[in-house]
Amino acid sequence: MVATVNIMVVGRTYEISCDEGQEDDVRALAAEVDRRAAELLRAVGQVGDARLLVMVGLMMADEIAELRRRDGGGGAAPSQDEVDAALSSRLDVLAQHIDAIADRLEKA
Repeated sequence: MVATVNIMVVGRTYEISCDEGQEDDVRALAAEVDRRAAELLRAVGQVGDARLLVMVGLMMADEIAELRRRDGGGGAAPSQDEVDAALSSRLDVLAQHIDAIADRLEKA
């Protein structure tokens, strides 16, 4: 059967369908997306909902890819501190790119 869950990401409510019994998992995943989106908003400022969620998705996909590379290399999974440090570094680079784009748009 299909269940419906209302989640909130960046202050907006979304109705999401999932398999029955998966509601709590969907809520937990949404909370993580919301946390990361809020973190990104603090770093780069308002960029629009669609762009923000794409950026969050790309960062999470990059993190997953990095974990897979490390796992495939036979190394131990990174600690949460290592993941946070890598994410912070990527956020800094991303913020610099966004600032550069914003500067170019203002001059155009």
